[in-house]
Amino acid sequence: MDIEEKQAEHIEHFVKQASTHNGASLSNIIAEATSHPSLFAFSEILAVPNVLELQGTENSLYLDLLRLFAHGTWSDYKSYAGRLPQLVPDQILKLKQLTVLTLAETNKVLPYDVLMQELDVVNVRELEDFLINECMYVGIVKGKLDHLRRCVEVQFAAGRDLRPGQLGNMIQTLTNWLTTSDNLLISIHERIKWADTTSELDKKHKKEVEDRVEEMKKSHSVKADMDLRGNEEIYSESGGVMDYEEERSRPKR
Repeated sequence: MDIEEKQAEHIEHFVKQASTHNGASLSNIIAEATSHPSLFAFSEILAVPNVLELQGTENSLYLDLLRLFAHGTWSDYKSYAGRLPQLVPDQILKLKQLTVLTLAETNKVLPYDVLMQELDVVNVRELEDFLINECMYVGIVKGKLDHLRRCVEVQFAAGRDLRPGQLGNMIQTLTNWLTTSDNLLISIHERIKWADTTSELDKKHKKEVEDRVEEMKKSHSVKADMDLRGNEEIYSESGGVMDYEEERSRPKR
């Protein structure tokens, strides 16, 4: 079972839990969701009306915490830590994993120096252990570590929740991609049509050449046959004259 299928089950569980609780009791559900080792998407939980009703209440910091896990990074948490609940180790780990996913959204080659700064990792060994054990082994990232170049080449990274306003950009990107694909298909069809037309013209030209060659062969054969017959007639006539002359020159008995 891949990471998306695993998350679907957990998301459904927490959405049901959030839908049946209100106020302060939601804080425990949010804390549990943001600590869960196999959950990396939170937009469905954020959309639950009971959760949105935390806005402006004494428990609104848990709504902000959930938004952080949906869209933010470890650096974002450090910037707003004074206005958010203190994180437990499982939440810290989760937020650092999500930070790697955010970096992998726009870059397929992640330098070690950038990762160590964003994750507060002090050395390469600790960073590589984190990437292998907490990202690749978990299944949220696939890639290759390059110790000599001090980078990780990302081959796959699980997607994060869409940030506010990001949906419009994504739709525009997909629209541009579809337009480019349509234009490419038109170009391919035109090239195929041109190739078919060229092929037909080549076949027609080849047939004309073959027919012309065949006509020339027949014409040459007829001419050669006529020349041969002409020579035979000449030789025949010449032979008759010689016989007559020889006959005249013979003495009569």
